[in-house]
Amino acid sequence: MTDSVVAVIGLGAMGAGIAEVFAKAGHSVVGIDYNDEALARGRGVLTKSVDRAVAKEKMTAEERTALLDRITWTTSTPDGVREASLVVEAVNENQDLKASIFRQADEHAPADAILATNTSSLSIAGIAAATNRPAQVLGIHFFNPAPVQKLVEVIRAPRTSDATTERALELLRGVGKSPIVCTDRAGFIVNYLLLGYLNHAVRLYQDGFADRDTIDALMVEKAGYPMGPFTLMDMIGLDVAESALARMHAETGDRLHAPAALLTQLTIAGMLGRKSGEGFYPHPEAGDQSAVAWADVDLPTREDELPMKLVAPYLNDVLGMVERRYATPSDIDTGMALGCRMPKPFDVIAEMGPVALLEAQRAIYAESGEPGHRPTQLLTKLAAADDPAAALAALRG
Repeated sequence: MTDSVVAVIGLGAMGAGIAEVFAKAGHSVVGIDYNDEALARGRGVLTKSVDRAVAKEKMTAEERTALLDRITWTTSTPDGVREASLVVEAVNENQDLKASIFRQADEHAPADAILATNTSSLSIAGIAAATNRPAQVLGIHFFNPAPVQKLVEVIRAPRTSDATTERALELLRGVGKSPIVCTDRAGFIVNYLLLGYLNHAVRLYQDGFADRDTIDALMVEKAGYPMGPFTLMDMIGLDVAESALARMHAETGDRLHAPAALLTQLTIAGMLGRKSGEGFYPHPEAGDQSAVAWADVDLPTREDELPMKLVAPYLNDVLGMVERRYATPSDIDTGMALGCRMPKPFDVIAEMGPVALLEAQRAIYAESGEPGHRPTQLLTKLAAADDPAAALAALRG
């Protein structure tokens, strides 16, 4: 399939990276953006990326030239998608804009072409509804930077066909990616689980359960996470996390998905993390910023309850995904390990044991009274099995 044509619409950092991925694998690529200036920016991003690869000896100069020769550039969506077997849209997270692009792509792309959106959280079904081929529309969510990150989420809308999903998976594996599959719900797999955990960490901090540094340190030292939740949020961008949580809350109605008050306050104040110079931590390298005063306040710490206070609800959410047939244990493990470098959640459940996890989650639910903290039926069932470890192993397959 390396001789097929892939059209990429929207050439920001993500779109340019997606174009690079397919061109590197041997596909002919058409890069599309709305005007010459945007097109030149996208071309510059891609060229800089491959030049960096050559400098690091990850690509030869000849391979760089061949890659760039496979890409053509245009400001015309109708012309750009006319011969494409796959169209990938990677514009801003604006549902109306994406729907407009999909209407154009649907009108001009070949009848058998797959239309994919790289959205990180918007409704795939809503975007597919703008076309006359909803069976051939799905989400293909790359992680940043696309040329480096192996993980890709493939999101099926209600009318996405099995054949479309299989074609997309084959294409992604062919370009060296590790795709996972889920259904069309806010946050998909990785963001749904990760943001729920991060939001809970902010609530523990704002409510005085423990201080920022202690939570960050214990999640690294005891839970084995690559970085603490506040360090990670500063890297992601507090505005990005807050916006995604708001979309999740709007869909699920779960109060645990409503952005924590402190997260919203910091976003409004422009304290967005590394990119603004301060967030949960000061980042003077991004500008002349002073330390964040509230972050230095000592809070009483109940270290004996951390990190379980954060890990148990996260694992309960993991089991809820499986219970609702939203994603498989294998895909969840792959998503969190590759996408976040976190321990595979089902390995953690196996190490902890369903009985101990149920006990911890019941205690959290008794304290909070939040419906979202209620132990899932699947967790209860696993813990009640004659051999909980065997039941978990059977679930994993």
